[in-house]
Amino acid sequence: MFGFVINPPVFFGSIGLIVLFLALGVLAPGHAEAIFAGLQSGILANFGWLYLLSVGIFLISVLILCIGRYGDLKLGPDDSEPDFRYTSWIAMLFAAGMGIGLMYFAVGEPMTHYVSPPDADPMSVAAQREAMSVTFFHWGIHAWAIYAVVGLSLGYFGYRYNLPLTIRSGLYPILKQRINGPIGHAVDIFAICGTVFGLATSLGFGVLQINAGLNYLLGWEISTTVQVALIAIITLVATISVITGLDKGVRILSEINILLAIGLMLFVLVVGPTAELMRDFVQNIGLYLDDILLRTFNIYAYEPRPWIDAWTLFYWAWWISWSPFVGMFIARISRGRTVREFIIAVLFIPTGFTFFWMTVFGNTAMILDQTVAGGQISAAVVNDVSVGLFEFFQYLPLPAVTSTLAIALVAVFFVTSSDSGSLVVDTIAAGGETETTTAQRVFWCTIEGLVAIVLLMAGGLTALQSATIASALPFVLIMLALVYGLFKGMRADVAQRLTAGGPPHGHAHPAVGLTWQRRLALALNTPTEKEVSTFIHTTVRKALEEVAAELSNRDRPASVSDADGTLTLTSPAEGVRDFVYGVQVSSHKLPAFSAFEATKMELRYEARTFFSDGSKGYDVMGLSKDQIITDVLVQFERYLALVISRETALVLEAPEHGQI
Repeated sequence: MFGFVINPPVFFGSIGLIVLFLALGVLAPGHAEAIFAGLQSGILANFGWLYLLSVGIFLISVLILCIGRYGDLKLGPDDSEPDFRYTSWIAMLFAAGMGIGLMYFAVGEPMTHYVSPPDADPMSVAAQREAMSVTFFHWGIHAWAIYAVVGLSLGYFGYRYNLPLTIRSGLYPILKQRINGPIGHAVDIFAICGTVFGLATSLGFGVLQINAGLNYLLGWEISTTVQVALIAIITLVATISVITGLDKGVRILSEINILLAIGLMLFVLVVGPTAELMRDFVQNIGLYLDDILLRTFNIYAYEPRPWIDAWTLFYWAWWISWSPFVGMFIARISRGRTVREFIIAVLFIPTGFTFFWMTVFGNTAMILDQTVAGGQISAAVVNDVSVGLFEFFQYLPLPAVTSTLAIALVAVFFVTSSDSGSLVVDTIAAGGETETTTAQRVFWCTIEGLVAIVLLMAGGLTALQSATIASALPFVLIMLALVYGLFKGMRADVAQRLTAGGPPHGHAHPAVGLTWQRRLALALNTPTEKEVSTFIHTTVRKALEEVAAELSNRDRPASVSDADGTLTLTSPAEGVRDFVYGVQVSSHKLPAFSAFEATKMELRYEARTFFSDGSKGYDVMGLSKDQIITDVLVQFERYLALVISRETALVLEAPEHGQI
């Protein structure tokens, strides 16, 4: 429709839910704030325990996946190599931890807990310790465990099982082919709604802080009108970047932005109480580790208080709704990494930087508030959290420069979040397609801006928080299913390895080879990408279609699908893994023996196989139709021997009788 590449049930279903939620604000503007506040308190009162328990489960689960035998599995076939060098990958994960939230809460959150701590006397030494312990808890490994679950699910089933990069793919071990039905559509709809409202919350925080900064610098009034205008302007900039193809420029700007943010942090570290901050950083880590277990499950059941709803439970809901966005990013850059590498890096690299950032700004703010500021910073934060950062800069050198830089940083983070968010939502709405029309990304970019505007006008920050908490409720259940799907899928993959004698004996091998004359011909004349593609869509297609027809005739339904030039023969099976024999165009660099040859970056193209268990594929380029049929049959026999025999035994042993 209109040239859009969409999955209609997901696209229209998500738009319908978003419009329905926004209608509350549009049709009942006078009562919207009360409605959103009531919705938020109702959900947290009845399901707050679910958010807290689920995040604890997410953290424990990813740690088990990391330290156990599952950690050796790859996000991709066994022979896949990482797309990025380790240092580049770490740098990108580091960048994933930066955003509007760190700018908004860097001073605001520690100072808020310092003034109103949950379990200490206000503005005491104990309050200082608790302020940093709580801040670390909210921004620590729990948040990144949430992102790791979604990113790991997308990466594992997308790259190892060759499934689309959508949330539904993580439910494949549970639902099998039914992920392409109504349940799969519902999963992706809730993922889109959660991402849109999570983005709206971040954009709302960002525009509140920009407005506060402009008030400090230029005297602009702090009002909803100004904030709506700012959202419209910055969303327009993000839209222009999509339309004009300035994405590369925005990415460069984003990288510069991160460097400037680090520079701002180092500036505060140097001009502030440097030695004391380094001591505080070490102490803060100790406080965090000392309290982590109790805080993970502490919902104040015996002494209820609103603090837990306003902070911890809101954060958990925000991270959950934000997880498809961050999860998609870290999955895209992590192909070829082991599960262990992925989890360790995702949990600890961004967290380490965030801890240092919060220490530099939070502890400096408390020290200044007790000395030269005379309580002015804490008073400003109590009145308006978004003002805290700019009040803080007033007691450091060059306040006009640092405040201007802070506004620019938030604005660029706003643009890049909107731009990137539209790409993630568009991918999910298009059924995993990453190459869609520009109009689609513009559409989602506009929707994100409109959602932020409507919620801000309807109920301000309360409406933004309510939308986040509401959208996270169904998605937390989906994430619990993703965790189960990861364990189920990985257990089957490890079981298959063990049955086959462990790697490398568990790898698939071609059943037949080329004649020596044909091998010599291919060695002397490396095939082009077009030649490989033609081979796949003629010889390979005929072979797979004949096997599929014969399997179907023998009461074993099978079909051949063609997606983006990849041919896949699939024979579904109930209770066990589907049989999959796929062939796709693959490439690798040819050896270079001089600097000149290295700069040419010539590629060798192959018709490479892949299977449902992610085992190592191989090149079938040049085989005849009959040879390919023979190869498929050998792999089918291997599938029957390795999967059904082993997993049937596991089913008999397991009380739940539910292996893949």
